[in-house]
Amino acid sequence: MLAQTRLLEQLDSLPAAEQHGFVRLRTAMDVTSLIGWLKAQPLFPRIYWHARERDREFAVLGAIRELTDPAQLSALTGQPRPSAGSYPRYYGGLAFDYQQPVNGEWQDFGQCRFVLPRIELIRQGNQTELVCNLLFDGQNTQQELAAARSALTQLQPEKTLQKYLPAQRSRQDMPDKPHWQQWLSQVLHPDALKTIPKVVLSRRSALTFSEPLEPWSLLASWQSATPACFHIGFQFSPESCFIASSPERLYRRQDRALSSEALAGSMPRTGEPEQDAELAELLLQDGKNRLENRFVHTDILTRLDGLADTAVVSEARILPLRHIQHIKREIEATLRPDTSDWQLLKNLHPTPAVGGSPRRKALAQIRALEQHQRGWYAGACGFISEDVSEFTVAIRSGLWHDNQLYLYTGAGILNGSDADAEWQELDTKLNSMLGVWHD
Repeated sequence: MLAQTRLLEQLDSLPAAEQHGFVRLRTAMDVTSLIGWLKAQPLFPRIYWHARERDREFAVLGAIRELTDPAQLSALTGQPRPSAGSYPRYYGGLAFDYQQPVNGEWQDFGQCRFVLPRIELIRQGNQTELVCNLLFDGQNTQQELAAARSALTQLQPEKTLQKYLPAQRSRQDMPDKPHWQQWLSQVLHPDALKTIPKVVLSRRSALTFSEPLEPWSLLASWQSATPACFHIGFQFSPESCFIASSPERLYRRQDRALSSEALAGSMPRTGEPEQDAELAELLLQDGKNRLENRFVHTDILTRLDGLADTAVVSEARILPLRHIQHIKREIEATLRPDTSDWQLLKNLHPTPAVGGSPRRKALAQIRALEQHQRGWYAGACGFISEDVSEFTVAIRSGLWHDNQLYLYTGAGILNGSDADAEWQELDTKLNSMLGVWHD
């Protein structure tokens, strides 16, 4: 690998005695698939991020530094520009309910986990660069140089992603449909709706396959099938990998300019343009779906109060995906100079689109009803740097273990919801992920 050799040469030419703080070495690199390159590497963690607009793509390896306490994220804002010329970028995520313990199949991920990677493969527009990061503290110079050399020498050429997907043997839903109907009879009781007008309930579908599944190939299949989504993957160890193809942005911050959105309210798509246009119009006019979206954009605007100088919301429009369409309202804000990413995450996550309203009571109801752990499903996943940060809400997601895949779907329950219709919405969302087996 020519790029690997060039970075090793740059590393050897660094005047060791003069290094301090964050240092970034970079060189151009030709690569066909960033996911294929990531799959080939022996280093962990392995993290992938592809923006919905498709102009920003990152594949990263290793960890120089890890943050596992959400309160530590506040220290990533307000840093001076390093001598490297660009700010360090921390990749990671917050669990959906990050104030609660995370265990079991989510043990690798925790309530919060962000890493400053050793290696980054970055594509922005038509340019792709291989990057090696170093962080010097005045006493670790030789250790950092040795660690960087070790990581670079282990890099492997990209692999071809397999298109074959093993046969599905079984599926088990938690909750099953009778328990789902029981849940909805509770949350739709008039007395319950008075205190919690909206709660988002989720289902975990455990799929078992005839042989081990390859999560990075699956993510690439999802990416091909759903180009208008964020595509992310987090693998902290060989045992498990979390992947998602999410249509929903939590926020993007470029200096003080913030973009967020309310994505709530759903209707299937048929693939027939005229029928889909009719369904889209029905969705925009449907009172239950409009109310569901209003809960979200009103909550976001309220939570930006005190963090932003100005905030405006757009008119409702349709976001069409392959199998489903959503009501979407865009929110643009100008942040106050002292607003940090941790304040944004703490205030905005989880939104009513994945939790409910009011937040505290909805979360308490979710904890009381759901028997499965959401973990990073519906969590906030992305990256933080001083100048640019971006997060997606990790819906349409799955957690992989060997020959098992847990797929997660959710539905907003509020006045006017019907148990059978909401169960069908869960299946529609699940089929949008399972479609790679059948299309």
